[in-house]
Amino acid sequence: MSEETKHNPQEEPETNGQGEPRNTPFQVRLPLYIALALVVGVLIGANTFSPSDTNPQSTAKAYLKFRDVLSYIDRDYVDTVDTEKLTDHAITKMLEKLDPHTSYIPAADLAMARSYLEGDFEGIGVEFNIFKDTIYVITPLSGGPSEAAGIQAGDKIITVDGENIAGTGITNEGVFKRLRGPKGTDVKIQVLRKGNKKPFDFTITRNKIPTVSVDVSYMVSNNTGYIKVSRFASNTFDEFKVALSALKKKGMQQLILDLRGNPGGYMDHATRMADEFIAGDKMIVYTDGKGSRYDSKSFARTKGDFENNPVIVLLDEGSASASEIVAGALQDNDRALIVGRRSFGKGLVQMPIPLNDGSELRLTISRYYTPSGRSIQKPYVAGTEDYQKDMLNRFENGEYFHPDSSLFVDSLKYKTGKGRVVYGGGGIMPDVFVARDTTEISDFLGQLYSKNVIREYALAYYNDNRKDLEKMQMDKFIKSFNVSDKMMKDLLKMASQSEVTYDEAQYKRSDALLRNNVKAFIGRSVYGNPGFFPILHEKDEEFQEALRQFGKAQRLAKGGV
Repeated sequence: MSEETKHNPQEEPETNGQGEPRNTPFQVRLPLYIALALVVGVLIGANTFSPSDTNPQSTAKAYLKFRDVLSYIDRDYVDTVDTEKLTDHAITKMLEKLDPHTSYIPAADLAMARSYLEGDFEGIGVEFNIFKDTIYVITPLSGGPSEAAGIQAGDKIITVDGENIAGTGITNEGVFKRLRGPKGTDVKIQVLRKGNKKPFDFTITRNKIPTVSVDVSYMVSNNTGYIKVSRFASNTFDEFKVALSALKKKGMQQLILDLRGNPGGYMDHATRMADEFIAGDKMIVYTDGKGSRYDSKSFARTKGDFENNPVIVLLDEGSASASEIVAGALQDNDRALIVGRRSFGKGLVQMPIPLNDGSELRLTISRYYTPSGRSIQKPYVAGTEDYQKDMLNRFENGEYFHPDSSLFVDSLKYKTGKGRVVYGGGGIMPDVFVARDTTEISDFLGQLYSKNVIREYALAYYNDNRKDLEKMQMDKFIKSFNVSDKMMKDLLKMASQSEVTYDEAQYKRSDALLRNNVKAFIGRSVYGNPGFFPILHEKDEEFQEALRQFGKAQRLAKGGV
């Protein structure tokens, strides 16, 4: 009970100067309290509103104000308005005043947002890309309905259920909307295939399609394994365990875990992955929010499959959230050497809250901290716009090419379990910094990528030479296949047709890297990712630096620092 509502019968009531009792503050406010209680009670009963425990009056007043404004607009505004769109816009702008990761997802966009983290989906099973406003099949997914129906890499999808989708400005979302659907349903597609003047008609029965978040795993050498994890989806840990077990059977004694460009996903898959490397019951990550309701601590619980072997984790500015949890846990527990550049710095925990119209609020409820106490979240006090430009700011400040000295100050200094110094300030700071290699990068190469010329050429070359390529063993292709001068001339012709501006000096600067990338994309068409990543790694400075750092990683695994 508050001090305001206590009653002492020994006290005389105050008077108003005319001998009449003066109303107490409680009596003055009583009608307001009753009205507020009635309003809040009605709102709670309708399941549309629940006031804050800490500030119920303010929350209720704000709610009523918004309701009144929207009602006046709907009833009296001079023009007809879409109140649902207006509400969505108001909510979005309101959330911008909070943090960069609290978000509102309209009902129409929710399925797409969720599909990224689903372990599988239902559809026809193709990997595709959109070139020149046309859908090209990169590859039919192994074991999927498109492969069974006879769809081939390089096919151009021109109609879906009789609707022309070529040259119409279709987006990835538009493709998903037309090709995905419930298992057992049919979709009719028409494709154009190189060497055939007439299109082919297919009726494909949709089925459950597994998606992959462990892009590739292979043996780099007799004792070194490599695993690339692109995100933390609902099947990630199971995929990782299979890959780890298979590499161990091939003799893997040390591992490169590649989390570059991994934007995160499900936290539990990250903590379970970290547990595979961390012995005992050491802490992996903890969260801290308002009060203690959303506070949590995660510890290693099970005996992992790789607890005593050297590990190197590759990170870059695209590694965020769950990938930072893994890297931070392994670094703070002295279980891995981190190689690359400072990670993104996304350490806010969002709780998905379904709303009554099918939309969803993803509300930040706490922050992630590494075992040493470092907050993973980078600052966002300068506002959302500045936060969104952080990658550009890092580039302009030179952080991609040398470590930012402002991040190495005593106030940001922490220590690992063995006393190694690590730094906070947002993101995970690598133990071994690797600058971005731009020696072979040029505007010309950038144009080839932005207009999909490299992938389109590789796909065309594969289609023209399919029989010979598929006879070649992958190891032989990786070691002996060369991109010839004639192939480069053909690629330049295709580039000219795509209105890429040719520059002789820039072409010569990027020649070796361009040939490597062309070979990698051809290898992907023939062998999938196992033929793609080993070729790319030949020109991958961060990967090569990781190989050079295994001496330090071995000392760390044996208990040294």
